[in-house]
Amino acid sequence: MNGAATVWRAMAGNPLRFVFSSWPWRSLAYVVTGPVAAAVWLVLVEVLLAGGVLLTPLVIGLGLLAGVPLSAVGFAAVERRRLRLMDRRPAPSPHRDPPRPGLRPWMSCRLREAATWREFGYALLAVALAAVDVVVPFVLVVGSTVAGSSPWLIAKGDQIQFGPEATVDQQRETWPLMLGGLLGLVLTLYALAALAGARAALARTLLVRPVEEELVEVRASRARMADAFEAERRRIERDLHDGAQQRLTGLIMTLGLARLDRSTELIDKAREEARAALEELRDLVRGIHPSILTDRGLAAAVEALAERSPVPVEVDVALPERPPEGIESAAYFVVAEALANVAKHSRARHARIVIRPGLSIEVHDDGRGGARVADGTGLQGLADRVAVHDGTVRLSSPPGGPTILRVEIPCES
Repeated sequence: MNGAATVWRAMAGNPLRFVFSSWPWRSLAYVVTGPVAAAVWLVLVEVLLAGGVLLTPLVIGLGLLAGVPLSAVGFAAVERRRLRLMDRRPAPSPHRDPPRPGLRPWMSCRLREAATWREFGYALLAVALAAVDVVVPFVLVVGSTVAGSSPWLIAKGDQIQFGPEATVDQQRETWPLMLGGLLGLVLTLYALAALAGARAALARTLLVRPVEEELVEVRASRARMADAFEAERRRIERDLHDGAQQRLTGLIMTLGLARLDRSTELIDKAREEARAALEELRDLVRGIHPSILTDRGLAAAVEALAERSPVPVEVDVALPERPPEGIESAAYFVVAEALANVAKHSRARHARIVIRPGLSIEVHDDGRGGARVADGTGLQGLADRVAVHDGTVRLSSPPGGPTILRVEIPCES
């Protein structure tokens, strides 16, 4: 599934594509559901406050009062889920695990966290902004819809009032108004998207754990690079000698026996050996440079990798033209190695690949996190391959996830 990761990227793209995409509807849903969530949380807070004040002499009353800021934890969790409407990037919780199981350790841990009080402040701000989220969409949508449908309203005998004196009641007066209304509908879509994007940015700033990145060393030594290429050469020689060469030798012997015995069974066996040898040669060549990359480019090759991945992968590749051959090959193997790591180590349920001109590659997964260069995940080899093109590799993989691998390879495409 292709598409922009955030509403801001969608708005910066093709206007026609944006207007007819799902983003305006997602923006409207995000803005409209915000006041609903805020209202539900406000009712819960009022109940906790009332119960806490009435039961103050009892221990349970203090617990209810403590639940007022703690209720923002649940509200923030809902907001992080709603954030997916506007921002497809991972939104991990900023909270740490309590030291012990149970309600009291959980409450004590949460009340001591700065993240809880940030969430409480965000909840109060969401309540204050709820009126804006209701009034702005209502005025924009209703105003532009009425103006756009003015010819039909006047034809039915209605009047359109603009202020105390301006009235439209003639059919000829409605056509400029209708054109302005249609233009206003388009501008309304962008205004709603901008409002929703601003609210989503506020939510990500206050409610989402900051991403810490590890810069992977890519200035590989010449000795390590030389060793890597020598090991690859030996692997190719070994695969040829132990695989395809042995099968071709067996094929020659089988054909010789078939010629002497005129045996159809031996001819069929020779055909199977030839097919097996061809498959081994194809697999070997695919490991060096896949044919789909040569024939159809990076986007198609990455799509093929995603289709073969045991983890569902969302692909978003936007390249106006093909990168140089060496960089394109390096980018392909970066994605291949990253997806192999996701499948082997992450326990992820979903992954996402984003490739942009520049050349910028991001691989996200929602797995358990905790990936490190020294953990045998192949990241050092990946960094060595990128180093040839003066690229950089950044890894963000906090315990609990998500993992984000960012690779930048200087490229003019």
